[in-house]
Amino acid sequence: MRFWENVKQGLKAVSLPLGFLSIAAFFGWYATQGNHGLIAYSQHQAMLAQVRSDNAAARAERDGWLRRIAGLQASHLDPDMLDERARAMLNYADPRDVVVLYPQTDKLF
Repeated sequence: MRFWENVKQGLKAVSLPLGFLSIAAFFGWYATQGNHGLIAYSQHQAMLAQVRSDNAAARAERDGWLRRIAGLQASHLDPDMLDERARAMLNYADPRDVVVLYPQTDKLF
């Protein structure tokens, strides 16, 4: 009987620290592996960097198009830009022009 009393007393002494240790282990694991943990944070930071670079590329492309469009505005008409667009739309070329043919798959700008 004395053996079982020692076992019960030992389990009582170990149960509280073991419970706190298991709770601390759970929170430690969740802090690194959980939905809002360190690994998810680093993945979100990588995604954010990718989105920011995509945004910068889109803004640069938009600014390029805005510069090209500004040359065709009625308030400021660039003759070279107007000539370029007219030739492109009518599919004409000046005999003195040098024409470089590109494949259909290549982007010109």
